[in-house]
Amino acid sequence: MSSEPLPILIAGGGIGGIAAALALTRRGFAVKVLEQAPALGEIGAGIQLGPNAFAAFDALGIGPQARGRAVYVDEMVMHDALDETAVGRIPTGDAFRARFGGPYAVIHRADVHRSLLEGAQASDRIEIATATSVQRIEQGEHGVTVHDSRGQQHRGVALIGADGIKSAVRRQVVGDEARVSGHVVYRAVVDRKDFPADLQWNAASIWVGPNCHLVHYPLRGGEQYNVVVTFHSREAEEWSVRQGSRDEVQSYFEGICPRARQLIDLPKDWTRWATADRDPITQWTYGKVTLLGDAAHPTLQYLAQGACMALEDAVTLGEALRVHDNDLDKAFALYERSRVARTARVVLSAREMGRIFHARGVERLVRNELWNGRDPERFYDALEWLYGWTADTCLAKTSEA
Repeated sequence: MSSEPLPILIAGGGIGGIAAALALTRRGFAVKVLEQAPALGEIGAGIQLGPNAFAAFDALGIGPQARGRAVYVDEMVMHDALDETAVGRIPTGDAFRARFGGPYAVIHRADVHRSLLEGAQASDRIEIATATSVQRIEQGEHGVTVHDSRGQQHRGVALIGADGIKSAVRRQVVGDEARVSGHVVYRAVVDRKDFPADLQWNAASIWVGPNCHLVHYPLRGGEQYNVVVTFHSREAEEWSVRQGSRDEVQSYFEGICPRARQLIDLPKDWTRWATADRDPITQWTYGKVTLLGDAAHPTLQYLAQGACMALEDAVTLGEALRVHDNDLDKAFALYERSRVARTARVVLSAREMGRIFHARGVERLVRNELWNGRDPERFYDALEWLYGWTADTCLAKTSEA
């Protein structure tokens, strides 16, 4: 019998899972990551990172790696996709950084994962098992046993389900259904030489239209551009990721101005995402099992906070363990209590932001009037709850601390 203590098991080797592994090893735990894919990696293209993400990177010890791969935009800008009018601009320069303690940036999703993985590979306390799909979970007095699809067993003192919106862990401990939005997202990356010169802005840019929107921003030092288009599907959708159809995406976006519409003509290959979230829940810890990231609180993309919330989760879990001297039961309870309301606000706010982005008729006019001419400080005030998060203030107040 080995005298080594059992590790904490983590289901999922994506951004949330590897971030959790880093947070746990910083508290002295050994970790075993169970990843169903044959190799570690991230699908997708670009993502946006608010100051809260950089606060999390710093707390996890990988701030320099992530910062070195990000592109720092000058502003977030919204245009009306019907008539090209500028609806709102949020400068993200010195005043923004001074207000929130960090930058706003865009980055390839794979570069976030690479930065986290470099941190994990520098540790001798993280074991990663690929091609390992969680099938069943058993809890006992001294820990958790995970049974995988190959009939093997993995024992740990606890289990963190960081296995995404289709989480096998959540299916066993919660058992609820995903809420399919009916909104379809097409994503692609376009080389700079093929991207329209009149749209090569150093900005996180969105064009909002009736039942649709289009997004673009630079990646990897401006050598590539991320292109994302979203529309309300005419079909009954199920949550899925697959190759996109050029004919399908071209069939939407009627009435969009030519300058914005050229974005959908650019990519040769699209990845199609039929999006979903879940209704927020008040409990995601069950004994020695807790959830993290999209497994706990999957959200639509309209606040650009999915990866940011997973990073925050990981840091908060680590802080809860620090406060409770690595007592897992107390730390899991404090972690959940610290995250439930905040992440629920993100999920519900993202739904509402999607409705605002896709406004039509009079509601579109109201939206434009509300934001047009608003000064930066008013935008900053509205974003304080989201971007003002730090590791120092991430825990809910507790008399047990």
